[in-house]
Amino acid sequence: MTAPLREFLEIPYDQLEEMNLAAKLQRLGRVSMDVIREERMRYLADEKRIKAVTVCFTDLEGRLHMLDYDKKFLLKSADNLTFDGSSVRGYSRQAESDLRLAIDWSAFYWVPSDVFGAGKVLVFGEVLERDGTPYPSDLRSMLKRYTQDLFDKQGMTCNVANEIEGFIFRGQNAEQTYFQTGEFQSVTSGGYYHSLPGDPLRSFIDTAAEVQRALGFANEKDHPEVAPSQFEMNYSYTEALVAADQVQLYKLICRQVAYRMDMTASFLPKPQTGVNGNGMHTNMSISRGDQNLFYADGGREGLSDFAWQFVDRILHAAKDICLILNSSVNSYRRLDPHFEAPNQIKSSPIDRGSMVRIPIGNAKSARIEVRSIAPDANPYLAIYSLFRTGLEGTLPASVNQEDILPDNIYDALAMFQGSAWSQTLMSADVHEKYAALKEASADRCARILGTRIKRSEIQFHHEVTNQYLWNQF
Repeated sequence: MTAPLREFLEIPYDQLEEMNLAAKLQRLGRVSMDVIREERMRYLADEKRIKAVTVCFTDLEGRLHMLDYDKKFLLKSADNLTFDGSSVRGYSRQAESDLRLAIDWSAFYWVPSDVFGAGKVLVFGEVLERDGTPYPSDLRSMLKRYTQDLFDKQGMTCNVANEIEGFIFRGQNAEQTYFQTGEFQSVTSGGYYHSLPGDPLRSFIDTAAEVQRALGFANEKDHPEVAPSQFEMNYSYTEALVAADQVQLYKLICRQVAYRMDMTASFLPKPQTGVNGNGMHTNMSISRGDQNLFYADGGREGLSDFAWQFVDRILHAAKDICLILNSSVNSYRRLDPHFEAPNQIKSSPIDRGSMVRIPIGNAKSARIEVRSIAPDANPYLAIYSLFRTGLEGTLPASVNQEDILPDNIYDALAMFQGSAWSQTLMSADVHEKYAALKEASADRCARILGTRIKRSEIQFHHEVTNQYLWNQF
């Protein structure tokens, strides 16, 4: 037998988990970026079996983009990477298309070769203007700056754990071909806890969860969800920016694993009529050192006054930020009270129709759970908006516990555009761009939702559409 022409890096899963958890610990410990950059670049230079570095960034609507850079080129040009921003919806115009891409060396991942390909590692990037300043539409950088500022000035750490639901459908690219087929085919008719060990849904969950563990997610449990072919994989809380990165990785992993199994992982909020939709329940707390600032022994539901003020500010601004948390036409189908919809602008320890739930907790785990977020929201924008609103928004004298969230994107869009608070959260240019993107998608769909899922709300959904599909109008 002849030897392979070139040997590419392939790391066993248990070793991947050790390496990624160690890198995550560095990140959570806020090790100097200079130290981490030198360490990672030395590793890339010494490891001859790596051929490419996948650099990820997220656009304004929340789509993940990936660019593969040859390792040797990246090592020489890491401070001068550029890409065409005019090809990304919501980014720069054609006349000002070139943007820079910096490497966030702390957000570095070793990936399983059987899922991502041999000889590759993955890292998150930060989008910059031509002059090297942060690009306003790169909301990952905005979240990073905000949480770092809270830590530097007040010693606060923002903690997040996301519970992301999704569906598995038969066939590859089931969302992109929905315009032709008009239907999704479930891989199983089983519901909550009802899935045999070897069926397609369970096999998918097992495989995807293993990849998540390998990437250092610190998994806790995974299971089928209430609706047929629905799943959820839970993992431990972590710092806000790491958590937002993990949302993007979670969806990427699920889509890649499903594709390899001739299936489609879908994070549409409500892809099927008559069954529960997908949510992204977001558990949040704030700590200072080892102290959980959301906990109070003897406090109402175990929460501190600080935490209750945080909740009240979010509820007061619920309609202002609804478009951020529910960013697509389809997401307003999920806000249907017949399917445990979290559309009531109130908090409750037990009522799952409440926008904010107060889980049972102790000094370590006390937290709030924002239930109204859809899984197609831009995780960086959503998490940033919730923390900033909870800390800096208007503290009302009382919250109208009878009010509900809007049931269609046009009402949410009008509230977003007319909100002084939503304009405070982001620059005027980004606020206008975001609203314009949402309006453009909405205008391509039926204004009145009705009971049946429309082809257009799938085709022009921001996580599904591409330039080719967008032009089919």
